[in-house]
Amino acid sequence: MISALLVLAALAADSMDPIGAAIERYRTLDSYQVVLKSSYGNQSDIIRYSYRKPGFVRMDFVQPHKGAVLIYNPLTKEVRLWPFGGRLLSLKLSPENRLVQSPTGQRVDKSDLGALLDNVKTLQHNGETTILGEELVAGIKTVRLAVAGKGDFVVSNVHRYELWLDSGTLLPVKVVSRDVSDDVIETVVMDGLQINVMLADELFNP
Repeated sequence: MISALLVLAALAADSMDPIGAAIERYRTLDSYQVVLKSSYGNQSDIIRYSYRKPGFVRMDFVQPHKGAVLIYNPLTKEVRLWPFGGRLLSLKLSPENRLVQSPTGQRVDKSDLGALLDNVKTLQHNGETTILGEELVAGIKTVRLAVAGKGDFVVSNVHRYELWLDSGTLLPVKVVSRDVSDDVIETVVMDGLQINVMLADELFNP
């Protein structure tokens, strides 16, 4: 198979950068599903994540809060939360409500891959990008790169992103975010990413 670095070299020849290429690939997607495994400090989360344009999000929590379900509707701009699973008790909340934000401050309406790549692009415009080489992540051939802001420039408190891009899809399979002190804010591994899957309306409107 063609080297992932050769793929990026070809993109560079067309005046495209890896992040720009990833954004262009993301724009071709209608939907995706993935298992998010995130760690921050001494805590960790596992979430089955479903996304459909123009911004429908469903999170099925595996760890912690096993069984909890969170759904964001971009048309109503409301979040519905079933904290104990089932359908007996649900809450309607704003995405700005801290109750439905991650411990690192991540909002559900800005939780998709597109929002992540936009943040990386903003940091890139005010910093520099370094390609660190090829690596295998859970058996997937990836290109590892780092995007760091100049000086103390940050985006959503992130000064440096390390990304592992799937050499086939060009989408992230692992992301590490760091603050201005180079301390890790969060590490996210995206397991079993499936793109352009059929997601029924009922998934987001139970």
